[in-house]
Amino acid sequence: MRVLVAEDEEVLAELVATGLRRAGFAVDTVYSGDAALAYLGLHDYDVVVLDRDLPRVHGDEVARRLVADASRTRILMLTASASTDDRVEGLDLGADDYLGKPFEFPELVSRVRALRRRSARPVPPVLERHGLCLDTVRRTAHREGQELDLTPKEFAVLQILLEADGGAVSAEELLERAWDANADPFTGAVRVAMSKLRAKLGEPALIRTVQGVGYAL
Repeated sequence: MRVLVAEDEEVLAELVATGLRRAGFAVDTVYSGDAALAYLGLHDYDVVVLDRDLPRVHGDEVARRLVADASRTRILMLTASASTDDRVEGLDLGADDYLGKPFEFPELVSRVRALRRRSARPVPPVLERHGLCLDTVRRTAHREGQELDLTPKEFAVLQILLEADGGAVSAEELLERAWDANADPFTGAVRVAMSKLRAKLGEPALIRTVQGVGYAL
């Protein structure tokens, strides 16, 4: 759900981030290794798309520190060199996957999704509850057979609620997992998104507010 793109080519970094957001991820971007370490220390990312040749702190060192800290964040390493020796070295450093530049964007998205599944507890690709059906691969949602027109953010929120399997999810957790670092926690973003999602889900209401805890489905 939440991805950090660490790439020193700023135009490429923003292109990758935009594409990942359209695929339903919350994405932050940084352009140096020290910034990557700072963000990784502040937020709980599912995946980091890590350019190997970062300035100030090399991408290899970022990978080493994540491994040393036993981080749950999965590493997709990017490099301009795609030789076998480079791939082996990158994987030996602790990268979970490796992609050479230039790359096809659909492949990048697919690899990020695969790594995200490995970073979380196992869940089926199709989530169902109370007549809701969410296909996390095709990115489609239905209620009682009727297709729902959800924004990427609404889809992400609904997926988190379905993955909780009836348990309550706090607004803080939703904000952490479905929004990027630019989200202001005091704007009521979660409340607004929840209101719009409830309206799209229709009646009878499926999402309930658990007083003092959060939301449950």
